[in-house]
Amino acid sequence: MSRPRLPDPPPMRTDDVRIAAAGTAAWAVALVVLLIVGLPSGERWWLWVCVAGIVIGLFGMWYIPRLQAGRARLEETHSAGTGPKAEADAGDVDDPVRPEAR
Repeated sequence: MSRPRLPDPPPMRTDDVRIAAAGTAAWAVALVVLLIVGLPSGERWWLWVCVAGIVIGLFGMWYIPRLQAGRARLEETHSAGTGPKAEADAGDVDDPVRPEAR
């Protein structure tokens, strides 16, 4: 006899911008260290790896708040009972991708 499954825990709230900022700072420190230490001419590509990490981190710090705001708006729309998901769950539209929505 198997035990009943426990309900899923709620999603954990994290500060994703802070995580992206920490990664960006780490790439910046690595770039400074490489500039101080100096690299042979054949190994200069490591500098560009650090620059790419910094640029991607800055993009993430810009994009993450917009992504979270969009997800919050979408969740608010779904919880209010409007939007495409609520219409599909109403039974008037069959979703071939999600048969459980019928």
